[in-house]
Amino acid sequence: MSEKIKVLLSEEEVDSRIKQIAAKVSKDYAGKEIVLVGILKGAMPFLCDLMREIDLPVILDTMVVSSYGDATTSSGLVKIKKDLDSDIRGRHVIVVEDIIDTGITMAALTPILEKRGAASVELAIFLDKKERREKEVNVM
Repeated sequence: MSEKIKVLLSEEEVDSRIKQIAAKVSKDYAGKEIVLVGILKGAMPFLCDLMREIDLPVILDTMVVSSYGDATTSSGLVKIKKDLDSDIRGRHVIVVEDIIDTGITMAALTPILEKRGAASVELAIFLDKKERREKEVNVM
């Protein structure tokens, strides 16, 4: 039995969104070194495409962070399962995530990175599901 696949965004729309975010990052952080922190595993395609479009030197790092565990709804508890490999003290950090849903994970992660001495922390999110938001977060 074949299921119909509904295309939510065309390839052109995906490319346009990535270029839009990359242009904003390149403009906002001109002359600065940034650390792109990809949230594994879902953000990897977006992260790779985004870093190719950013016209700045970047440091790349990854984390595994979850508030879902094995469930499909957030538990509200945020766990860091794989932490950063690099020191972010004094650096501009851009957390790259594919989809933001409830906002719980990103709302908890942002202050953690700020407490580690990041010069700034922003979120680059490909898809923003605002209708399910439980915690407010600032998205690029």
